[in-house]
Amino acid sequence: MALDDDRLLVIIPCYNESETIGAVLHEVRACLPNADVLVVDDGSTDHTRPVAIAAGARVVTLPFNLGVGGALRTGFRYAIRHGYRVALQIDGDGQHDPATAHTLLAELSGADLVIGARFADEEDDYEVGLVRRLVMRALARSVSRHSDTTLTDVTSGFRAFGPRALSLFAAHYPAEYLGDTVEALLIATRHGLKVRQVGVAMRPRQGGAASQTSARSAIHVLRLVPAFLVPARLKHELPAVEESP
Repeated sequence: MALDDDRLLVIIPCYNESETIGAVLHEVRACLPNADVLVVDDGSTDHTRPVAIAAGARVVTLPFNLGVGGALRTGFRYAIRHGYRVALQIDGDGQHDPATAHTLLAELSGADLVIGARFADEEDDYEVGLVRRLVMRALARSVSRHSDTTLTDVTSGFRAFGPRALSLFAAHYPAEYLGDTVEALLIATRHGLKVRQVGVAMRPRQGGAASQTSARSAIHVLRLVPAFLVPARLKHELPAVEESP
């Protein structure tokens, strides 16, 4: 499918990102000048909302913190309701470089969901702890077995969504931590959506603090186990995904 920026909605889920969201929005505007931008303020207790409004973004504020998955589902429903056919997810902490967004969007010509992957080659220098990297690799291998392609970074939140993905995720998107990344990919592949990845460089968090501790992350990894045990044949029993209008 041909892609035009004026049909693109950039969705930025935010929780207490007042230190970084202004700069992120400035970069998005510079790199994607014709795109519309929606900041989903996920119950922030700082000045995320007024900073985003001052920077010219449309802002939807949730009454309390739902997590990234809940914020994204709000963004997907907004996209469907307002007739967008393509969406781009960018984090509000400055890790994702909007200058590489066109690389993800171009891949939507042959895919429904495109991941911006940090570990697409051996020379990637994005730094994470050893244990976390091992867990991420194990998750990537597990998800790859359920899809038609090899994925190396299934926890990346830098993603592009085509019409079929928007339609599916507006109705079915997990809200738990890692559900919005790993489990969402399992849902996509079981509905027959085509998933691809492209290598991108990412930056360290530019401000604020991560919402999850190592201990909580480990608990959420264990929570994913049942999702991997769902029989592969189930994908043939799920309802068909229709393209958004």
